[in-house]
Amino acid sequence: MPEIVYGFSIKNDKTFEKLVEDDQLAINHIILNKGDDVPTHKTNSNIYILIIRGELTVGFANKETRIYTSGQLVKVPFCVEMNMVNSADDPVEFFVIKSPSPKHMQKKT
Repeated sequence: MPEIVYGFSIKNDKTFEKLVEDDQLAINHIILNKGDDVPTHKTNSNIYILIIRGELTVGFANKETRIYTSGQLVKVPFCVEMNMVNSADDPVEFFVIKSPSPKHMQKKT
């Protein structure tokens, strides 16, 4: 069989899972509970945030803050300073898709 199947956790606990990390892309699965965050960092590739449950608050270096909700796909370019936090009562669950793979982007910086 030519396909590869990747699994991810189905739960409500805080989670950070690296699902795929190959030459083409990287995919992370993240669940944050109220007050949990992903600290301020610069994106290490072009990223796509696919929110599948809850509300995600994203802060950008220019002090702009936006709230994204389930059913949205958000594109953030390479080298943008940002942080992510769950400010809502319910968990937020999302996937971060990085393309191309960050290991190729590091060579460009």
